[in-house]
Amino acid sequence: MIEILNDREIERARVSGRLVGGILEALRRRCRVGTNLLDIDRWAQQMILDAGAQSCYVDYAPSFGRGPFGHYICTAVNDAVLHGRPRDYRLADGDLLTLDLAVLQDGIAADAAVSFLIGTATDPEDLRMIATTEEALAAAVAAAQPGARIGDISHAIGTVLSGAGYPINLEFGGHGIGTTMHQAPHVANSGRPGRGYRLRPGLMLALEPWVMADTDQLVTDTDGWTLRSATGARAAHSEHTVLITEHGPEILTH
Repeated sequence: MIEILNDREIERARVSGRLVGGILEALRRRCRVGTNLLDIDRWAQQMILDAGAQSCYVDYAPSFGRGPFGHYICTAVNDAVLHGRPRDYRLADGDLLTLDLAVLQDGIAADAAVSFLIGTATDPEDLRMIATTEEALAAAVAAAQPGARIGDISHAIGTVLSGAGYPINLEFGGHGIGTTMHQAPHVANSGRPGRGYRLRPGLMLALEPWVMADTDQLVTDTDGWTLRSATGARAAHSEHTVLITEHGPEILTH
């Protein structure tokens, strides 16, 4: 299903987007050496519930996961990149942490992710990998113009990621979003321009470039959810929910 939001739904989407962006920023400020991933999950839960919103993750049970996710936020550390299930782990200096949050407020979902280093670490390769996903996300947003096609976005992402020397996994990528978290169309992180669904005002997309340092192969953790790099290499992930308007793309999850 591909949803095109009406004007009233778009205003609700903007509220959802601000909530997701605000929670991620607040959590990022609170994360430091010694922070437990389960505390991050509890903080996210409290902020979501205080806003009168709902988590998109607690009851999330797709075919690739082991039962309901059961938590309010994804916390991926170091070699983990997607669907990081919070666990009893305290962050160490130099850890590369990705927070991925999706929330439903007033019937409309928003989804975003951010990667950053913990403590005083400034590993140049980690910083380059994070910056590359952010650059790819900016290129994706710029390509998300009304009348463009999904392939134009995928091509923009892939050009940046492959140009920086990173392998690209095509199994997981961006997606449509609206009254539910995951919808068509799929937005692969590489592709051919001029192909795929034509973008229309009212379409909302979650765009999410992610990479692993030296592989495009994933393995599933024993928790049945967390996806890690097959080589143990570190990973980074950047994501925004973007609305297609008549005047161009609008980022909702700043």
